[in-house]
Amino acid sequence: MTAPSSVSTGPVHVVRDDAEALAIARRLAADFATGASERDRQRRLPFEEVERFSASGLWGITVPRAFGGAAVSHATLAEVTALISEADPALGQIPQNHYCLVDAVRLIGDAQQQKFFFREAIEGRRFGNAVSESGTANAKVVTARLRATPEGLRLDGRKFYCTGALFAHWVPVAAKDEQDNQVLVYVAREAPGLEVVDDWSGFGQRTTASGTVTADNVAVGALQVLPRAQLFEPPTIHGPFAQLLHAAIDLGIGRAAMADLHHWVRERARPWPDSGVARAADDPLTLARIGRLVIQQHAAEALLERAGRALDRARDEPGAEHVTEASIAVAEAKVLSTEFALEAATALIELAGTQSTLAEHNLDRHWRNARTHTVHDPVRWKPHAVGNHWLNGASPQRHASI
Repeated sequence: MTAPSSVSTGPVHVVRDDAEALAIARRLAADFATGASERDRQRRLPFEEVERFSASGLWGITVPRAFGGAAVSHATLAEVTALISEADPALGQIPQNHYCLVDAVRLIGDAQQQKFFFREAIEGRRFGNAVSESGTANAKVVTARLRATPEGLRLDGRKFYCTGALFAHWVPVAAKDEQDNQVLVYVAREAPGLEVVDDWSGFGQRTTASGTVTADNVAVGALQVLPRAQLFEPPTIHGPFAQLLHAAIDLGIGRAAMADLHHWVRERARPWPDSGVARAADDPLTLARIGRLVIQQHAAEALLERAGRALDRARDEPGAEHVTEASIAVAEAKVLSTEFALEAATALIELAGTQSTLAEHNLDRHWRNARTHTVHDPVRWKPHAVGNHWLNGASPQRHASI
């Protein structure tokens, strides 16, 4: 089906600092957790929840203070993302692109673009994304085109994995212009010729609506076109910024699995007869397995916070050295958060027992969400980047996946 003809915007709160952002995220997470399993089971898209989420002001917390935002720390943004993702990882992932595309305005927008788009974000307008394409030689290939005509600029292309676009007011599209330059075109959601289709059928992250966007001769103005190639040249934090949020989503998925694991092992699981104990919670092998998961969780949380601090430094003191340090720190956090999410979701089913596999409990959603989200980009390349930097002093590639 296609998206609704309009996306509403009600009154929007303006968050003032990190502490307020975290407090709001905790309150929203408690509400979003109720019904998350049913939304997944029914593949019910969270339009109402997204409206409440953006009305809370949390979608504007990365806007610079000079433009009315809170400019929260990266560690705070990561924890906000993890809190929401623990409640419902679809709701954690939907604004990930929004934050990245607000960051793109900060990095490569001119003064007029910054004034306009930062105000849009503060007032509750949401940015989706139409960056990736399916069926190309690799994930970096862009076939969408921006061309000049006697009537003005026109955009054509077809995108997939467009998380957030169905809920957005602006849909930034990655394209190339007639000189083959990479551009990012911020298209109004209701622009004639732009179509957003809910055709995402992934077995996990079911309600992210990460489907198709097509642009057919869409008219755009110069204000809407940003020089995308400059996101990575000279070195910027755009890549590790994006990856920090993905790591936070995985951390949240793992935390959700751990919460269910705690309940099931204490309240419902039965001990193995050979253990000699009356409660599953006293089984020594179960305790050892859970202990390792707890250690893994705490390590992932620590690395994510450390990576956030590295990003703060690279943002405030830009340069190749600090950007490399941030990229490596985020890569380390991403490796551990990926492993933690997958192992916690697997251990939940193993330690909770056969009853936990019944469809009525929907506990498999944690594994489905973890497995789906962690293939967003290949984490197997991150140990390579870390090792190559440690041993040879090599800087990682500059793109949004490291």
